[in-house]
Amino acid sequence: MHHLNHQVKKNLAIGIPKLKFEKNKLCEACQKGKQVKNSFQSKNIVSTSKPLELPHMDLFGPSRSMSLGGKYYGLVIVDDYSRYTWTLFLRTKNDAFCKLARVVQNEKGLNIILIRSDDGGEFQNEYFEKFCEENGIHHSIFWLML
Repeated sequence: MHHLNHQVKKNLAIGIPKLKFEKNKLCEACQKGKQVKNSFQSKNIVSTSKPLELPHMDLFGPSRSMSLGGKYYGLVIVDDYSRYTWTLFLRTKNDAFCKLARVVQNEKGLNIILIRSDDGGEFQNEYFEKFCEENGIHHSIFWLML
């Protein structure tokens, strides 16, 4: 930005408007160009009646670089009722939710009824489906339409 301001000030470039360009400022057009998804509209009502009734979850990874703990994956779970969020960093993506679900259900004395995730495929395997079936958990896939 310093060089661009210098060129405008000294009339060294033709066609650049006489504006002062600020460092680290993102113009509206650039911001819209970098935005990849529309934001969800926030909802003011809670659609569940108790904690753990509907956790939303997503798994991301592998990341390009390993974390300090040697992990490449991340699991994020948000409880629809309380908005409490769990974030787990994982070496592999296998059975992480199943382990967390057992701990949380025992800790809270509540059962998970329905799980909602995207259609990413990370929760579409035999082990996960068997765990849900054995524990009476329904898996709902949410597709985002842009």
